[in-house]
Amino acid sequence: MLRIAASPRFSLLKRSLATHTITTAPTVVAAPPMRHDWTKDRVKRVYATPLLDLVFRAASVHRQHHDPSKVQLCTLMNIKSGGCSEDCSYCSQSSRYTTATKASRLLEIEPVLEAARKAKENGSTRFCMGAAWRDLAGRKRGFERILEMVREVRKMDMEVCTTLGMLSPTQAKQLKEAGLTAYNHNLDTSREYYPQVITTRTYDDRLDTISHVRDAGISVCSGGILGLGESDADRVGLIWEAANMPEHPESFPVNALVPIKGTPLENNEVSIHFVAFDHQTKSCLLLSLFPIMCFSGRSLLPESFFPTTIIRLAAGRQGL
Repeated sequence: MLRIAASPRFSLLKRSLATHTITTAPTVVAAPPMRHDWTKDRVKRVYATPLLDLVFRAASVHRQHHDPSKVQLCTLMNIKSGGCSEDCSYCSQSSRYTTATKASRLLEIEPVLEAARKAKENGSTRFCMGAAWRDLAGRKRGFERILEMVREVRKMDMEVCTTLGMLSPTQAKQLKEAGLTAYNHNLDTSREYYPQVITTRTYDDRLDTISHVRDAGISVCSGGILGLGESDADRVGLIWEAANMPEHPESFPVNALVPIKGTPLENNEVSIHFVAFDHQTKSCLLLSLFPIMCFSGRSLLPESFFPTTIIRLAAGRQGL
């Protein structure tokens, strides 16, 4: 999780980024303009870069856009567990699989607000609420309760993020009016590999929700998962999708699969190892790093995929 430093060159963005991250920018050499026309071949070339060279170059770009001494603490609370009709192969909350997760109803407002207060006391500046739903269809009363949760947490001077499945344009606008800071909706993997992981919604369904969120003026939080059985080409494809969005995601969660008994991916290898430096470890580190940078030949000023994006260490936190 990297904290952004504001700069005059960000003035063309349609909205400010995460509220806590705006600080005085260091004096730096002007970076190349942001691009949204990357090719997969270009991304692939970065993926093949020797790791330490990539770390060095990424750190250089990072310091042009972020305060390297800062991180953001974010607390995630599950406000509605289990019973989801989706078939995401990695998820214990799907009603299609037999796992230890038990279905529950949407929480009442006060327990959520109490958790947000504790999160703030512990140093978190962002509070994210997740509900195991495909979408909000037929959940009018539940959605109204969530809108009230958003309003009350914002009164605590915290950023508020939600992940509630697919959204309509109207629902996204209602969340914005309630004060929502960001909406999490991960792409998970490449367009090509996606059908091997999820069949109950399409890749374009995910992109549509991200578009509705962006159009409503809410920051987009969208990343991926390592260890789904994807190839290197799929990891390249994920970055390519995010780098070519009309606006780069405000934050990019890097998730490592946590294999859960009862799901189709329960026997997948954990993709993060620190005892031995292997190909999987390199791939994970690269996925964490190359959203930040892409260098051009021998240029001393690296080009950037999405350099102002916050990289969040998400699922698989213990391993990370």
